Amino acid sequence: MKNLKDRAQQGLDAAQKGWGQYNNAKFADAAMAASALISAADGRIDPEERRKTAAFIMSSDKLKAFDVSVLAAKYDAHCDTMTRDPDFGKINLLQAVGKVAKDAVEARTVAQVALLIATADGNFDESEQKMARDIIHALKLQPSEFGL
Repeated sequence: MKNLKDRAQQGLDAAQKGWGQYNNAKFADAAMAASALISAADGRIDPEERRKTAAFIMSSDKLKAFDVSVLAAKYDAHCDTMTRDPDFGKINLLQAVGKVAKDAVEARTVAQVALLIATADGNFDESEQKMARDIIHALKLQPSEFGL
């Protein structure tokens, strides 16, 4: 896990630079969909996990290019989708993630954001790893590129 966490941390600067570079609705939606998928990886969205992810989204000075309230609303809506119907929610959110797959830099940035959120609590469990691989596949990337 340390190697993966190190890779995610190394990707932090690139991911944070990527946020400002890709100030568009499709990218923001993909990043928030990936965040919600990671939050729901274990089959439920714990209120504390949701709060921590929302705090990360709202407090990052690197997200200044985005209207933070829009990002928070997107994340909340995606979490609600996963809570209402996890199976179809996952399909819908992976489709939203996949919309940035044509741009390799955008896709890598979304993957890095998902991994940062997944490893933020120091516990990158099997369900989060599987979801991260699903996200990475939806982005038309290889999990091995990210240490998975």
